[in-house]
Amino acid sequence: MASIKRYPESLSGSSSQAYATTEVLEKHHAQYPGVSKSKVLRKIDIRLVPVLCALYLLAFLDRVNIGNAALFNLRQDLKLGGNEYNTALVIFFVPYVLFEVPSNLLLKRFKPHVWLPACLFMFGLVTVLQGFTQNYSGILVTRFFLGLFESGMLPGCYYLISMWYKRSEAQTRYTFLFSSCSLAGAFGGLLASAIGKMDGIRGYHGWRWVFILEGLLSCVMSISFYFLISDFPEEAKWLTAEEKAFVHARLQEDVGDSGINEKMTAGRIFRALKNYKTVLGGFMYFGFIVPAYSFVYFSPSIIQTLGHSSIRTQLLSVPPYACAFVVGMIVAALSDHYAHRFLFIIFSACVAIAGFAILFVEHHNSNLQYGALFLAATGTYCGMPIILCWFSMNVRGHIHRAVATGWQIGFGNIGGIIASYAFLAKDAPEYRSGYSICISFVCLSALASFLYFIGLTVENRRQVGSKGEEGKVEGGGSEKDDVFVYLR
Repeated sequence: MASIKRYPESLSGSSSQAYATTEVLEKHHAQYPGVSKSKVLRKIDIRLVPVLCALYLLAFLDRVNIGNAALFNLRQDLKLGGNEYNTALVIFFVPYVLFEVPSNLLLKRFKPHVWLPACLFMFGLVTVLQGFTQNYSGILVTRFFLGLFESGMLPGCYYLISMWYKRSEAQTRYTFLFSSCSLAGAFGGLLASAIGKMDGIRGYHGWRWVFILEGLLSCVMSISFYFLISDFPEEAKWLTAEEKAFVHARLQEDVGDSGINEKMTAGRIFRALKNYKTVLGGFMYFGFIVPAYSFVYFSPSIIQTLGHSSIRTQLLSVPPYACAFVVGMIVAALSDHYAHRFLFIIFSACVAIAGFAILFVEHHNSNLQYGALFLAATGTYCGMPIILCWFSMNVRGHIHRAVATGWQIGFGNIGGIIASYAFLAKDAPEYRSGYSICISFVCLSALASFLYFIGLTVENRRQVGSKGEEGKVEGGGSEKDDVFVYLR
């Protein structure tokens, strides 16, 4: 394996300083004179990112549409009393958390273009069946299997993107992918407001049509994704041999050999899980998951307490997500430009805390409360993709990255269990407990991010100071004179 480029220790500078030195660009141009970097990146962007965004938008839509469906007599039809609705939300996360890592390993085994569409078809089918449930037991069963089949979607998409882009290019693409959540929230509100008008057709209430039609959409689209999703760079049929070599060389320059032929062993998996950075990565994401799911599950109910009808509530739930999408893309572009992640996470955390703090103290000014939802959504959905990108792009090797990203998202989604019980019906309309829980967990994420930042800083200084010595690399191999500088 070729020696990895030794980048400057001051990683807080511009991305051009950190990753794309003139020397590297000239070297690649000399090696691959017939390849244009901008053309190759544009080709990857067109073939990879939009497809994965559409895939994850459908996945997230099927996951959270229960929040919209709840406004159309779901609780009354299924006779859900007390905290039974919250329990139906919670059971989704049991298989979702447990099968994140196994799903990433299966994705590597069966290839992304097979595994991801298969998962999409199955949870689309389960969503359709969810529309025909008749009681509490039925909604529990369907939510459980929905969590099982959706477990591989987000870690699989992030894992795949991380194998195509350099670290200085990844944040914008990660945020664009993650913004599918924001788009799903906005699109879900608009779609639910339209589908809700089908209430009474064929004797079904509007909530049943929300599940049936959105589930059918996922099933139909899964067939096209089989042909549209690209696998790893080494296997892409739409790249020429020279373009494949160029992509491989630039990624190797950034993080070393991809390790696509690494053998999966229990030892490699265990080494990935016991790394302190892997543990901190899980807590970083865990802290933001609680407010994220709290918002997406309960923002329609919160908006309705401000005195709006069901249809108007669905429409008013759209603008906060749209705002989160726009601001998130701006923050991601700045993060890539400066090749820095930590301070952008802290900024996002502060915005989210400000939004939830206003909601905690203000209960009479509905305009101010609605404005605070913009802050809460923007801070939450800006911070999460930065955390995911920061962590996954600092992990080397196919096996290590598959395990580590699966763990981060799997462990982080335990927060969904907490979020499901954060906003209880008995606390309406003030929801003080829910808002205080959200603030606390955002602070936890900020603390874990700070510890991760300190850890990377210490390791960078140690590695640069001891360059030339033989040592273990993140991918599990050993390389002499191999220095990997972490992005901070």
